[in-house]
Amino acid sequence: MEAFAKLEHIRLSPFKTRLVADLIRGKNIDQAVAILDSLPNRPAVTIKKVMLSAAANAENNFKMNRDTLYVSKILIDGQGGVKRVSPRGMGRADIIRKPLSRIYICVAEKEEA
Repeated sequence: MEAFAKLEHIRLSPFKTRLVADLIRGKNIDQAVAILDSLPNRPAVTIKKVMLSAAANAENNFKMNRDTLYVSKILIDGQGGVKRVSPRGMGRADIIRKPLSRIYICVAEKEEA
């Protein structure tokens, strides 16, 4: 059984967010929180909030034990972006693209072997 949480339309670069996501994929929830707390970059805070939301969903909706939860799946997708215009010389304009991201995190119980 898996529980998930997602967050869309985040003003973070998908590339930079994936770098953080790769560090916690497959880790225990407590280990992942410790890793994310030690990182100085912005995506770490957002990913931590979504991961803790997924863990809370697992506890409340599916009665899973938090001690046995791990990050089974984490997906970071680009979501188009916001376009802004920057005026240039001689009446021209440049388009500035500000990327958006979507975070999807699944947590599952670790199978006892």
